[in-house]
Amino acid sequence: MNRRMTLSLFLATLAAWSGPGAFSARAADTAKVVLIAGRPSHGPGEHEFNAGCKLMAKCLGQIPGVEPVVVTGGWPKDESVLDGARTLVFFMDGGGGHPIVQGDHLEKIQKLMDKGVGLVCLHYAVEVPVEHHGNKPGAKFLDWIGGYYETGYSTNPHWKADVKSLPDHPITRGVHPFSVNDEWYFSIRFRPDMKGVTPIVVAKPDDRTRDGRSASPRGPYGHIVAAKGRDEVLGWAVERPDGGRGFGFTGAHFHKNWGDPDFRKLVLNAILWTARLEVPAGGAETTVTPEELKQNLDPKGRR
Repeated sequence: MNRRMTLSLFLATLAAWSGPGAFSARAADTAKVVLIAGRPSHGPGEHEFNAGCKLMAKCLGQIPGVEPVVVTGGWPKDESVLDGARTLVFFMDGGGGHPIVQGDHLEKIQKLMDKGVGLVCLHYAVEVPVEHHGNKPGAKFLDWIGGYYETGYSTNPHWKADVKSLPDHPITRGVHPFSVNDEWYFSIRFRPDMKGVTPIVVAKPDDRTRDGRSASPRGPYGHIVAAKGRDEVLGWAVERPDGGRGFGFTGAHFHKNWGDPDFRKLVLNAILWTARLEVPAGGAETTVTPEELKQNLDPKGRR
C-alpha cells in the first residue's frame, strides 16, 4: 500500500470517528439531567434556587457519564430542553404558584413520566395543591414521587434534624448520619400505607417543634403533627411501574446546607439513582469550597 492510499484511509477513519455520528454516539452514552431553578424567593441565603441548581450541576459535572443542564427562572421557555432528559430536578417555590401546575405542564410532565423519566423535587417543590383549576396535582405527585406537602395536613417548622441512621439503598451509599438545621417539612401526604415508598431520611422532631412553636409563619400547625415521639420521613424514594423513579426531599431551605458533604451527597446520589445510573459504592464524591457556596446567589440585599 503506497503512502497516498495509507493517508487516505487514515483521513477517512478520522472523519468517521470525529463526524456527527461519533459525537451522537458519545452523547447517547451520557445521562442528561435537567435542573430547573425557580425565581428568586425569600431572604438572602434562603431558597437560593439558582445558586443551588448551578452548584448541583457543578457537582454532577464531576461525575463521568452525566450531562447536567440548568434552567433558571422557572418553567423553561424553550421546552425542547426537556427532550432526552433521564431525570428532572425541580427546586423552586411550590403551592398554587408551582410551575408544574400551570397551564398544560402537568400533562407534559405526565408524558415524560410515561417514558420512564425520573423526577426529583426539592424543598418547596414538593408542595402542590390537592386540586388546581380542574386538575389534581396531589394525585399526580403521589404517582410520580410517592408523596407531597399538603396544605392543612403537612407542616413546615425550622428544626435541627438528627438523622441517626440510613437504610441500605443506592441513594445512601457513602452517606453518613448527619445533623442539619433546616426547614424540614414533615407529616407529608404519602400513598396509602406508604405503598411503594421507601423512607430514606428519617428523624424525630422534639415536642417543641411538633407543637409548632419553632415553625415558620407559612401554613397551619398543631393537628396531625402533634403525635409525639413519632419518626418523620423527610426524604423518600419511589420506583414507578413505568420504570421511572422519583425522589422527594424536604430540606434545602438554607443554601449553606449544600456545604454539608453528607447532605449534598445524598441528594446527588438520588439524582443519579432517578436517572437510572449506578451510584458509586462510595456515593457521589464531590467537593464544594466556601467560595463556591457564595457563587450565583440571587441579589436579595444585605446578607
